Amino acid sequence: MLKVGITGGIGSGKTWVCRVFQHLGVPLFNADEEVKNLYQTDETLKGLLITEFGNSAYTPSGDFNKAFFREILVDSNKRESLNQIVHPLVFKRFEEWSSEQKSPYVIKEAAILFESGADKTVDKSIGVFAPLEIRMERVIARDNRTREEIQTIMNMQLSDDALKSKVDYTIINDNEHGVIDQVRALHQVLVNEARHF
Repeated sequence: MLKVGITGGIGSGKTWVCRVFQHLGVPLFNADEEVKNLYQTDETLKGLLITEFGNSAYTPSGDFNKAFFREILVDSNKRESLNQIVHPLVFKRFEEWSSEQKSPYVIKEAAILFESGADKTVDKSIGVFAPLEIRMERVIARDNRTREEIQTIMNMQLSDDALKSKVDYTIINDNEHGVIDQVRALHQVLVNEARHF
């Protein structure tokens, strides 16, 4: 089975692109959602995070402490420590999930596909791109974050130029190029790729 990763900077619209692929019948593994699920349900992971970052990793009620980790992620060393704990568990879950699927290819949506090393778990990759200002406006409308907060997140992600040099395929989501037509065309390419895989 062909495994395809989809990534893109915050506000690029990769989730919308993934929804179009899903409408075409392609199974989707959302790495970010899987991480959130593991934070809450995997007792081994909880123990590892508390050992590494202290009791503040979880709230008194036992919930993953998002506010605490938002601060942690700004520190590149702590971010790397978190990634080394979490990503191998997500990679394993993706392999298990992929083995259960029956389609010609599957998609893994990951915000930090290359930064996390998740590109090594897929055979092909798609980058979703949009101009920075459009991305900024989308995130402000969606997440109620400040421009400064969004810029901090953007700074932690690969630049568009760096990402373009790494992906196999690109989708432009700039409110001018038709996303659905781009996805349909790419779907046919990937179905053909999967036949020869």
